[in-house]
Amino acid sequence: MCQFIFFCYKYIWLVVHLLSPPTVRIIHSGHACNVEEERHTERVYTIREGETLELTCLVTGHPRPQIRWTKTAGSVSDRFQDSSVFNETLHIAKILRTQGGRYYCKAENGLGSPAIKSIRVDVYYLDDPVVTVHQSIGEAKEQFYYERTVFLRCVANSNPPVRYSWHRGREVLTQGSDKGVEIYEPFFTQGETKILKLKNLRPQDYANYSCIASVRNVCGIPDRSVIFRLTNKTASPSIKLLVEDPIVVNPGQTVSLVCITTGGEPPPTLTWVSSNDSLPQRSVVKGGTLTLPAITSDEAGIYSCVASNNVGNPAKKSTTIVVRALKKGRFWITPDPYHNDDNIQIGREVKISCQVEATPPEELTFSWLKNGRALRSSERMVITQTDPDISPGTTNLDIIDLKFTDFGTYTCVAALKGGGIPEISIDVNISSTTVPPNLTVPRGKSPLVAREGDTVELECLVSGKPKPIILWSRADKEAPMPDGNMQMESYDGVLRIVNVSREMTGSYRCQTSQYNGFNVKPREAVVELIVQYPPTVEPVFMEMRQGLGRPVVMTCRVLRAHPSRVLRFEWLLSNRLLHAGAFDAQRDETEYTIRSLNRDGWGEYTCNVINEAGAGKCTFQVTGKAYPPEFYYDTYSPLWQNRPRVYGFKLQWTQMNPNAVDRIVAYRLGIRQMGLQRWWEQEIPVDGTINKGELMTHNLTELIKPESYEVRLTPITRFGEGDSTIRIVTYSAPINPHLKFHCSFEEEPICMFTQDKNDDFDWTRHSAATRDTKYTPNTGPSGDRSGSKQGFYMYIETSRPRKEGDQARLVSPFFNVAPKNPYGITNPPAYCFGFFYHMYGKHIGTLNGPVWSLSGNQGDRWKQAKVSIHPTASFQVVLEGVRGPGIEGDIAIDDVTLEEGECRDPPPSE
Repeated sequence: MCQFIFFCYKYIWLVVHLLSPPTVRIIHSGHACNVEEERHTERVYTIREGETLELTCLVTGHPRPQIRWTKTAGSVSDRFQDSSVFNETLHIAKILRTQGGRYYCKAENGLGSPAIKSIRVDVYYLDDPVVTVHQSIGEAKEQFYYERTVFLRCVANSNPPVRYSWHRGREVLTQGSDKGVEIYEPFFTQGETKILKLKNLRPQDYANYSCIASVRNVCGIPDRSVIFRLTNKTASPSIKLLVEDPIVVNPGQTVSLVCITTGGEPPPTLTWVSSNDSLPQRSVVKGGTLTLPAITSDEAGIYSCVASNNVGNPAKKSTTIVVRALKKGRFWITPDPYHNDDNIQIGREVKISCQVEATPPEELTFSWLKNGRALRSSERMVITQTDPDISPGTTNLDIIDLKFTDFGTYTCVAALKGGGIPEISIDVNISSTTVPPNLTVPRGKSPLVAREGDTVELECLVSGKPKPIILWSRADKEAPMPDGNMQMESYDGVLRIVNVSREMTGSYRCQTSQYNGFNVKPREAVVELIVQYPPTVEPVFMEMRQGLGRPVVMTCRVLRAHPSRVLRFEWLLSNRLLHAGAFDAQRDETEYTIRSLNRDGWGEYTCNVINEAGAGKCTFQVTGKAYPPEFYYDTYSPLWQNRPRVYGFKLQWTQMNPNAVDRIVAYRLGIRQMGLQRWWEQEIPVDGTINKGELMTHNLTELIKPESYEVRLTPITRFGEGDSTIRIVTYSAPINPHLKFHCSFEEEPICMFTQDKNDDFDWTRHSAATRDTKYTPNTGPSGDRSGSKQGFYMYIETSRPRKEGDQARLVSPFFNVAPKNPYGITNPPAYCFGFFYHMYGKHIGTLNGPVWSLSGNQGDRWKQAKVSIHPTASFQVVLEGVRGPGIEGDIAIDDVTLEEGECRDPPPSE
């Protein structure tokens, strides 16, 4: 059974549930081109790319729910879900295709489960189509478009899927219209492209071809087209690079790469790409020339010129730019490997190795000096260069049968053949004092005890000549060093850590490096670091609200501390010592109790927990301040007016945790007009005790039309003022029915009608041209009241998920009844409220109401209803539809009117 009831009323409905879980409904404004309203579980909002998306989350529930918008199912590049919107309205200007997807509005107020509604946003777009041309690979020749078979492929990115059509000149090409033409969609593209096949080219096939891409004007998106001219000269691109490969240059030089086209019709477009993901920021591209000014080593790599004209495959030519460089010179000394001795001894062999990083490596040259004079390879002084695959950039000097005359300074000089790069020289001293390294930790330096935040120096003494680089690392676990690397280098054996933290406690290993020293087994030592830190406690801050005469218990808990064995505590009130003591070994907390709170007991209490490294502090703010009131936003029709220039507003609220502190004796009400500075204040006395969830009401009067007001409400107890709450009261102008009101629902705002927040589902604005009757045959109108399929009307959709008894209420705007004398209305005026209804379907059932009643299936036609009403104050009208036992029970309304005066010739109610 379906019911249709309309009410005329002037009083608000009673509120049944004061503390209630949230409910959510999503409404839309913005620039939607279509909205499929709640069809099964799907709700789709269609919008054109570049327009403005605006979705509003309407909530009910008390306390006022918190609202959060999130998004899923969008592009990976769209990070909206990482930056949720915490307000009622989601506004996205110039929406992009990547911002389509499902948007969720979540409301929660701590009562029951959060309420969640979603809507899928479908962004429509159509890009310009692109035509590419190919020939059968087996038939390709140098001028392969003079004959044989050619394929023209058209592709356009779009949503919804695009439809393609081909034209040759002004001729429309279709499958079968020309034996030499075949049009098809490749199976693997699934309709994403359309291919035009020209079989065995004929003279008439050389022409202008147009590909037209269309999405059938959805969202007003026009068709897009592209023209390709096919001639007997059409050819894929070919290019030539006027540069060497590779190009070897010095840093700071300007490099120009020149690329020219040697063929291709239409003329190809040239672009440059780099193996470094993008071209250098300072690079300049002009035509086919790429210029790299003052090149650096970081800009070395492969540079490619790409030519494309959408015919065949793009042409690509590449060259490699090599920037000369020498860096990271180092050495090591290797004692005679045939003797188990790390020292250098007369009569034995010693090898000096020298290594650098060179670019390009084939230009690297080495030379050796002894005491500044050139040294040549001989039987006792053997100079070799290591295999580049084993140890690149390395040279060795083997001294056979070391003699006293061999002591001295040996210099390894690295250079590049091309010049222009400074040489690297490395000096190595070989003498009787050249000895392997040794590492020790100074006495008293391990374990090293420091306090958190200090600067500490971990030290290893290194002896030997030459002194090697010292490598520091964690010895107790696989963890990075303070600078983030796994190892840190030190040239003096000292590791300096600034602002040391508790996480840095542990063992640190110092170890000799083979570089700039002896190539022997590494020497190492370990230093222990202990970082002391003050106690970490909880709570750091806690507000405790309590009434007079009641007990207060404060607990301060130690989470961690080092050292943890010697802990003491002290309790203070405003720097006055209350209690002090030491922790037991088994306890990690301390308590302070106020047995009966008095006025002197209000204030800030601190508990200091102290060890050798400092103190941790718990803070408790003990107060009698009342919690804030919570405004009730679900008052039905809170605004009223019976005077021309002013209006009234019913302000309602409940009190958060009213029993937590002393009894609330009054509220201080503050009100000011938006945009002004001055507050008007008054006290609202409270008799008796306020219960949790109890609804309180105060009428605001003499509010000036059409101004909005900021309202502040503050509870008052024996302690004084509590926390305030602020809300905005906004005037919504009612419609004056002295001028005839008529609504045909042709515009999206639907004449200021609104959906009731407390019903089960909504009325839907639709037209017969867009309405989908797939799921609801034999019900609903075939056009609006005038018979137009493009015209709009409002209707209730009774298909799933609707169930029998579900209600949908449409609420009219306020209609203002202005009295003709200042003392109110003594003879209420008459108004005629009329509307057209369509009630077609076997499940319509009975329709009734307190003023107007009708029963049974009325057939597939529109009928008119008129009712005379006599309001004594501003009023609204509610149109209610109730779902019957089946899906063939859609009810529609159209052309709602309100006129002054009694209804004339009312239509029959049968």
